[in-house]
Amino acid sequence: MDTRPDALAEPTTRVRPGWTALLFFANFGLWLGFYAPIQVLLPRQAELLDAAGKELVFGIVTGVGAFVSLIANPAIGLLSDRTTSRFGRRHPWTVAGAVLGAAGLALLAVAPNVLVMTIGWCLVQAGLNGMLATLTSALPDRVPVGQRAQIGGFIGISQMFGTVLGAVLVTVLVTSLAGGYLACALVVLAGAAVFALRTPDAALPAAWRPGGSLRELPSRMWISPRRHPDFARAWGCHFLIGLGNALGTLYLLFFLKDAVGHPDPDTGLLVLMGLYGVALIVGALGVGVLSDRSGRRKLYVVWASAAMALAALLLVFSQTWIAALFAAPLLGIGFGTYWAVAMAILTQVLPAAQDRAKDLGVVNIANALPQVVAPLLATAILAGFGGYPGLFAASAVATLLAGFAVTRIRSVR
Repeated sequence: MDTRPDALAEPTTRVRPGWTALLFFANFGLWLGFYAPIQVLLPRQAELLDAAGKELVFGIVTGVGAFVSLIANPAIGLLSDRTTSRFGRRHPWTVAGAVLGAAGLALLAVAPNVLVMTIGWCLVQAGLNGMLATLTSALPDRVPVGQRAQIGGFIGISQMFGTVLGAVLVTVLVTSLAGGYLACALVVLAGAAVFALRTPDAALPAAWRPGGSLRELPSRMWISPRRHPDFARAWGCHFLIGLGNALGTLYLLFFLKDAVGHPDPDTGLLVLMGLYGVALIVGALGVGVLSDRSGRRKLYVVWASAAMALAALLLVFSQTWIAALFAAPLLGIGFGTYWAVAMAILTQVLPAAQDRAKDLGVVNIANALPQVVAPLLATAILAGFGGYPGLFAASAVATLLAGFAVTRIRSVR
C-alpha cells in the first residue's frame, strides 16, 4: 500500500475530460505566448529595428532568452517540489510564471531598441518556462501511466494550436506589433488563471518536503547519467527532436521570403501551419490511444523521427512552395506522434516522485537548449555551410539520431 501523501503518490484514477480541457487551455496559452513571438512578432520587430541585420538580431534575442530558460525551468520546478503552500505545490508557481511572462510581453510591446527587446524576451522565457515546469508536472502528478500517451497527445495538440492560432492572432486579428504582444499576454494569463482556479493541486505536508539547504539546491539539479541511464537516453532523444524541429522551423518565415520567394510570406506561413496542425492532431490522438492500449512507446518514436527527417529532406532537395506543402503535414504527423509518446516515456523514467517538477524541468532543458544551439548553428550554416539546404539537412540528421537514441532505453517498451 502506498503510504505517501497525495502529492507524491503514484496516480491511479483516470483524469476526466474537464480536467484535460483545462490543462489543454493552460498549455495552449503557454505555447501561444512562446510561438506567436518566435514565429512572427520577434522576426518582424528585429526587421523594424535593424533591417540589414535582422537575422543576427533575431538570433541574439532568441539565443539569450533561451539561455535564461535553461536556468528558470528546472530551478522553478525544484522550488515547486519544495513548496508546502496550502494552495498546492504547482499552482502558485504557474500563476507567478504567467504574470512574469505577461510582463515581459508587455515590455516587448514598447521596446525601442535591441537591448530592451532582449530584456523583455528574457522575462518571457523566465516566466513561461516556470509555468511550463509546473504544467508538465501535472502529467505524473495526476495522470496514471496507462493514460499518459493520450493526455500527452492533447498537450502536443495544445502546442500546435498555440503555434497556429498564435500566428492567426498576430497576423489577422491583431495586426499591430504592440497589440500582438499584449493579446498574447492576455491569453497566457487567462489560461493560467482558469487552470489554477478550477483544478485541484494537492498540498505537500511539511514533513515530506525534500531535504537539503538552499546552498545545496544547485547540486540537486544534476541527474547522473550513470545512475539513471534511461533518463539520460530519453533526455538525449528529446533534445535531438527539439534541435531538429528548431533547425527546420526557426527561420521558416525568412525561408519563405528569401528562398522560396513567396509573394506573401505571412499568409504562406499560416497555410503551412494549418497543414502541419491537422496532421499533428491525427498523429497525436491516434498514436496516443494505440500506445496506451499496447503499452509500446519506442516504435512510435522511431516512426516519428523518420517522418520528420523525410520532411526536412524534401526541403533539402527542393526549396519550393510545392515542396513546403508536402513537408508541412509530414512534419506535423511526425511531431504529433512523437509528442504523444514522448511524454509517456519521459514520465516513466523519472528518478524520484519527490523531484518530479525539478526532473521534468531538466527534461524541459532539452526543449530550451535547442533554442540556444539552433540560432548559432543555423547562422553558421546559412552563412557558409550550404544555406537553407544545409540547414534542413542538419534538421534531418538530428531527428534520425533521436530515433536511434530512443531504441537504447531499456525500461520502456
